[in-house]
Amino acid sequence: MRTALEVDLTFEQVLALVRQLPRQEKIKLTKELEKEAIDTKLEGLLQTFRTEELSLDTINEEVEIVRQQMYDRQQH
Repeated sequence: MRTALEVDLTFEQVLALVRQLPRQEKIKLTKELEKEAIDTKLEGLLQTFRTEELSLDTINEEVEIVRQQMYDRQQH
């Protein structure tokens, strides 16, 4: 049986604890924090571009238009 433990710490207390970690543990912690930040930014980016208005047909039409424009430029 596990017991959940909750501790209120200030940023300064957490920082003091982190400073006591060995170098390799600090690197692991940094990577975890970076991964969390990237995940948060990616989720925000996905939310920004999420839409119900685009269908696969619409996307394919746009792709074909761009392809045609590129082809036309190569011919001139």
